[in-house]
Amino acid sequence: MRLVPASILFAALVVPALAQKPLPRQQMPKNGTLATVVREANLYANPDDSGGPIATIVPGRELVVVERNGKWLRVFANTDVPDTRQADRPILGTENEAQPISGWILDKGTVDVNTAHGDLVLFGTADNLEQQAAVPDPPPHLAEEARLLYRRVVIMYPQSPWVPEAMYRAADIRWQIQKADASTLPSAHEKENYLREQMDEDEMHKIQKYFPQTKWADMAAFDLIDNKLCGDWQGSEKCPEQETGYYLKYVDEHPSSPSAAEALYDALWRQAAAGDMWQADGNGKRADEDHGHAKAIFDRLQQKYPDSAYSARAASLIYKVDQGIAVYGSSRE
Repeated sequence: MRLVPASILFAALVVPALAQKPLPRQQMPKNGTLATVVREANLYANPDDSGGPIATIVPGRELVVVERNGKWLRVFANTDVPDTRQADRPILGTENEAQPISGWILDKGTVDVNTAHGDLVLFGTADNLEQQAAVPDPPPHLAEEARLLYRRVVIMYPQSPWVPEAMYRAADIRWQIQKADASTLPSAHEKENYLREQMDEDEMHKIQKYFPQTKWADMAAFDLIDNKLCGDWQGSEKCPEQETGYYLKYVDEHPSSPSAAEALYDALWRQAAAGDMWQADGNGKRADEDHGHAKAIFDRLQQKYPDSAYSARAASLIYKVDQGIAVYGSSRE
C-alpha cells in the first residue's frame, strides 16, 4: 500500500477539517449505540465463552451495542467479508447486503461514539494497520481492516478534524486494492484504457465534492489519472506522450498538491521513454524533440520542487538521457 508522508498524516491536527459542502447526515441506530472494535473479537450466543464463538468480528466492522451485562456487551454486528467493489453508501459505500447478527462480545477493545478521543483511537489503529500492510507479503486482511476503521471515523465522528484524511485513506486503500487486482487480468495488457478493468471512481469524486480545493481533493485527482493510462504501450509512442499530457495538466491544475512533484516526474519519465521509443524506430528528430521536452520538465521540477526526492530521481534520469543511455527498454550497448 502507498505510505502517506508524516506531514500529511499530522496535518489534520492543524488544518480545520471543515467540508465546504456538508456531508450527508448519517442515521444513528435507535436501538443502541454505534460502535466498532479495534481488535478481532469473538461473538458468542450468550454472555459467556463456554459454548464457543458463533462468529468473529474484525476491526472496523460496524456494531450496535444494545445491552450491557457486566463485562459483556450484546451487539448487532456486521460480520460479512469485505467487498471493495460494491456500490457506495451516501459517503463511503455499502458495506454488505447480509443482515447483521446478534450476540455477545467482551467489552474489550470496543470503541463507540461516546468513547473519549474515539476518532483518534480509530484513526491511529487504522494507520498502524496500513503501515503493516505496506511491508512485503503482508496478511491480506490488514489493508481491508485499515479501510474499515477509516470509514468508521467518518461515519461515527462526522465532526472530527480527521474526517477528510480518513475519507481519502479509505478511498485510496480501496483504489490500490482494485488497481492491484486489475493488473492481474488479461485486459491489463490492452493498450486502450477503456478496454481495461477500471477502478471505481465514486469515492474519489465524493472527496472532491465535499472537500474541494484541498490537498485531499488534489490527491484524489492524482489517483484518478490511473484510469486514463494505457495498459500495455505495445510499442506505441502515442501512449507515453498522451500520458505525459495528463500529468502536466494535473500539475497545472493542482500546483500545491502533495503529489505535484511526483506527477512531474511521471511526466518526465514518460517523455524520456517516448524519445527512446522513437530512437529505436529510427526517427531521430522525434526522439530529440521528446528528450528535449523531458529536459524542460526537469527544469520545471527543479525550479518548483527543488527539495523533493523526485527532483533527485529526475536528475538521475536526465543524466542517462544526456549520456545516450536508454531509460526505456535495454540500456546495454
